[in-house]
Formats: sequence, C-alpha cells, structure tokens
Amino acid sequence: MFGKRDPAMYGTATLDDINGQLLSLASELGLEVECFQTNHEGEIVDKIHSIHTSGEYGAVLINAGAWTHYSYGLRDAIAILKIPIIEVHMSNIHAREDMKGSKGELIRHHSVISPLAKGIIAGFGVDSYLLGLRAAAQVLTGSGSGPMMNKKE
Repeated sequence: MFGKRDPAMYGTATLDDINGQLLSLASELGLEVECFQTNHEGEIVDKIHSIHTSGEYGAVLINAGAWTHYSYGLRDAIAILKIPIIEVHMSNIHAREDMKGSKGELIRHHSVISPLAKGIIAGFGVDSYLLGLRAAAQVLTGSGSGPMMNKKE
C-alpha cells in the first residue's frame, strides 16, 4: 500500500506514481516496461515463470516486499531466469528493525533473492526503482563500466 503504509519509512508516493515515473524514464531510455504488482505469492511466481517461458524480457526489476526475506518459492522461480535481476527496496533492508527469526537471525536484514541479483538498490525511496531501471538499462546496453557490468556465468 505505497502512499499509505508507514509514510515515514516509504514516503507518500503511490504505486501509480511509481509506475508512472518508471514508464516515463523507460521512454527516455528507449525501453519498454511492464509494471506488475500482486499481493499473492503464487501470482508473482506464475508471472516469473511466464517471463522465463516467453523469452521476451531483457531484465527484471523486483521489489519482493516481505517475500524478500523468506520466500524460497519466489527465489526458486527467479533462479530459472537467464536475464539480469535488479532487486530494489524503498527502505534500506540492512537498517531495518531487528526482527528476529527462530534461530536469532535478523530476518529483515536478509534477502533470499540477493544472491541471484545482478545488483541491489535499497534505501532511496521511489528513486530506488528509477536507479534500478537505469542500472538495468546499462546492463542491457553494456554502457556501464567495471565489474558490475560483467555478465553472470
């Protein structure tokens, strides 16, 4: 519920605001973007499977929300993709509250998706999405420099 849930943490931008900014930036960058949001874990897994099957996508920009920390189903779906994954978060997940799991680990400081991502951008609010899209564009066009732009083996 962007724009309503914890504005001090996430700001007041709505999902429509974020999607509008992404579509505008994509146009500037010469990219096509499809925005997808769901509150149902199975739907995002199905979407990722369809991305894999279609072969029509160049990259995935994902904010998995709370699923970031525990969804191995989502992680396994992402693992089949052969395209760059850019993980984004509006908040800095490494600076979040110390919510502990059953083994004492800091749940919100961990991402099961990060090991599969080309890169992670967190803590910049709405700009995390825009920076993520710019990073995806650089990866796709090879216009970046340094080790970040090396292809995943």
